[in-house]
Amino acid sequence: MESNLEVWKLAHQLTLEVYKITHSFPKSEQFGLMSQMRRSVSSVPTNIIEGQARQYKKEFVQFLYIAKGSLEETNYHLYLSKDLGYITEPDYVFLFELCTRIKMMLYKLIKSLSV
Repeated sequence: MESNLEVWKLAHQLTLEVYKITHSFPKSEQFGLMSQMRRSVSSVPTNIIEGQARQYKKEFVQFLYIAKGSLEETNYHLYLSKDLGYITEPDYVFLFELCTRIKMMLYKLIKSLSV
């Protein structure tokens, strides 16, 4: 399964990166921050592709807003992980910049569909 939308491809890439980076989290976070972060990040491409499959533009936009919310949740989890020392500053910056690119793309896609 793959979407032709660039924003979906970047969101999928972010998901893969977060899964890789959380693999090294402490065992004590397995059912805590690691689990929350993986759920929120995977929700981004999931909602994009689910919205794309909907019949009406309005429904698609609604799912894009949900994806945007999940992206913000992921952004916070990344920030918290950095402050807890679970991820390095360079990894945080890379993932934060990827989140920012996705956020901008979601905004533009929502705007284009809302016209």
